[in-house]
Amino acid sequence: MATLADIGLSAAINIITAFIFLIAFAILRLQPFNDRVYFPKWYLKGLRSSPATSGAFVTKFINLDYRSYLKFLNWMPDALKMPEPELIDHAGLDSAVYLRIYLLGLKIFIPILVLTWAILVPVNWTNDTLDKLKGEATYSEIDKLSISNIPQGSHRFWTHVIMAYAVTFWTCFALKKEYETVANMRLHFLQSEKRRPDQFTVLVKNVPPDADESVSEAVEHFFLVNHPDNYLTHQVVLNANKLAKLVEEKKSKQNWLDYYQNKFERNQAKRPIMKTGFLGLWGEKVDAIQHHISEIERLSNEIADEKEDVVNNPKAIMPAAFVSFKTRWGAAVCAQTQQARNPTLWLTEWAPEPRDVYWKNLAIPYVSLTIRKLLMAVAFFFLTFFFIIPIAFVQSLANIEGIEKAAPFLKPLIEVKTIKSFIQGFLPGIALKIFLILLPTILMIMSKFEGFLSISLLERRSASRYYLFNFVNVFLGSVIAGTVLEQLNTFLDQSVNKIPETIGVAIPMKATFFITYIMVDGWSGTAGEILRLKPLIIYHLKNFFLVKTEKDREEAMDPGSIGFNTGEPQIQLYFLIGLIYAVVTPLLTPFILVFFALAYVVYRHQIINVYNQEYESSAAFWPDVHGRVVSALVISQLLLMGLLSTKEAASSTPFLLALPILTIGFHMYCKGRFEPAFVRYPLQEAMMKDTLERAREPNLNLKGYLQNAYVPPIFKEADSDSDSNSDSDDETNDQKWQKDNVLVPTKRQSRKNTPVPSKMSAGSSPNLPEIREKDKP
Repeated sequence: MATLADIGLSAAINIITAFIFLIAFAILRLQPFNDRVYFPKWYLKGLRSSPATSGAFVTKFINLDYRSYLKFLNWMPDALKMPEPELIDHAGLDSAVYLRIYLLGLKIFIPILVLTWAILVPVNWTNDTLDKLKGEATYSEIDKLSISNIPQGSHRFWTHVIMAYAVTFWTCFALKKEYETVANMRLHFLQSEKRRPDQFTVLVKNVPPDADESVSEAVEHFFLVNHPDNYLTHQVVLNANKLAKLVEEKKSKQNWLDYYQNKFERNQAKRPIMKTGFLGLWGEKVDAIQHHISEIERLSNEIADEKEDVVNNPKAIMPAAFVSFKTRWGAAVCAQTQQARNPTLWLTEWAPEPRDVYWKNLAIPYVSLTIRKLLMAVAFFFLTFFFIIPIAFVQSLANIEGIEKAAPFLKPLIEVKTIKSFIQGFLPGIALKIFLILLPTILMIMSKFEGFLSISLLERRSASRYYLFNFVNVFLGSVIAGTVLEQLNTFLDQSVNKIPETIGVAIPMKATFFITYIMVDGWSGTAGEILRLKPLIIYHLKNFFLVKTEKDREEAMDPGSIGFNTGEPQIQLYFLIGLIYAVVTPLLTPFILVFFALAYVVYRHQIINVYNQEYESSAAFWPDVHGRVVSALVISQLLLMGLLSTKEAASSTPFLLALPILTIGFHMYCKGRFEPAFVRYPLQEAMMKDTLERAREPNLNLKGYLQNAYVPPIFKEADSDSDSNSDSDDETNDQKWQKDNVLVPTKRQSRKNTPVPSKMSAGSSPNLPEIREKDKP
């Protein structure tokens, strides 16, 4: 059991670590040769030029202005200066709303801190229950501030019940206000946003096969019949995954070629040699430059052949398409309605914006998605279950006293005061952090296997699983495993009917473990994020070995993104821990507040200067954020009821039964009142935006704007990577790609009933005039 001294040592280590990170960042960011690492967003926007292009030789790399070092902490107030509307214009609504999660934490926990420290801390401290349990349970001085120090059946538990109501009402109030604010921000953003292809486009899945028509013909026929006044154009989905692999392989070979060429330029007396085997560990020795030149030439030919095959092969066409409409109103009607009598066919949903599309998953057959999701659900269950083993190991580090009672021979080794404080106060948190490093990558792979079609949905799915994993393993696993190990001697000696009481006393004592985890992950981890040590090292390695031009230097930058799939579950874990321990152990709340305040400043700076968001979902993730905070609130209420039931508080515990019911009712109200703004687009808003656009741009060529918006980007990359001697072949392939949407007359009699397209969409159906000519008597 960690003592006050252990917590103090851990706090000192983490504060010093965070301070070192922040000081290192403040100094490194001032150096010109690090400018592209700490301010890449301004370079990508074209608002900043390299500082290494002018000045004396030394000043190209090192800042010699001593006055700038006197203001090295100015980045903190600078990060807070940008107003939120300007931040939205600069970084997007997703980034601005993501920061509001940290603000929500501050809004919720600052009043809770004031209330609980003013009322609950004195109530808990002025008891001697734990002193009477000496020899029966393991505890520290910190636990005297918790509910564990209240005697069995005491009337003082009424204070905790009333405080639970206060925490619930305040949290719900803050959640409602924030939900309303974000919903209004989203609607305003959608209304004022510039024209984007996804505003006019719907993704159609599970197009039924037709013996007489191709997928492209069937799509056009269906939408000309059922959306005659709004259909504009479409692009079928192609399976270009093999082409994508070839392009990626060619990029890798090109990078190695650049590396070996740069190496040879530095030492022309010796040609670089490599082995052709796995990772260059064995195989035939060859000239590295000539080998990679021949490999790139081979891949270029394969890419050209594969591209032509994808365009011409009917088997590469998937039963799905991006269908674009003349108006936002028409797209909204199609995306939000059932298209066919059979609800499993012609499924429509809003198309992600082009940069949000996860193109690899578009090639997954619709019928296999259910099986994939079932397999991943089973895999996630076993992943969660087996991860309890390392969690139990971490808890064994945090509960040395309990182990000593079961294994006395270890006592001389771990009783050295400094070593013991380090192990109990710092090691558990860092060990748990290490075990969780690979988890986000594993969960993202599982989400991709499930077949989600956009990066935003992949991240949201991964985030929901990460949160569930944190709840089951990091929280419940730590509490349960820690309780068993901590009270091991008590568990072995006492009667069975006393075990629930021992657990009830021990659960609040796990607050010390979570305090150490918050300091390691929340304090040091957040400070380490702003230092960007990994991107810094990688950038300078690339800059030294690969960069030859300004374009190469720009490609060496790695701005990263906010990482919703990892950052949001981390925040939600702190909401969960904070709400659970707000009434049980108020001492934990200040540590969470420090995290929210520090993270808000750090991530605001990163969003302004560093991160380049991959997509813009217009804050579509907020219902997930709201739902997880509500679930944390309900969990805290249920655990408090369970805890009080072990305290013989029979008179006060039943009054907590109303809290989960009220909280769930509040969630249902918010779901009905605000969530539609995040899953649907109001027709009123769509019509208003269409009307304004027609008035401002009456001659807009919308079809030209949308026609190639959803062409797979791998085709463009294949074109850009092609050699100059294959330009004519690429042009032919591009023409073939465009021909994919050119329809030919069919034998289907229902084709005669297809309405004549309007002037705005006439070009989308070149075959229709021919059909009408044939239909004339």
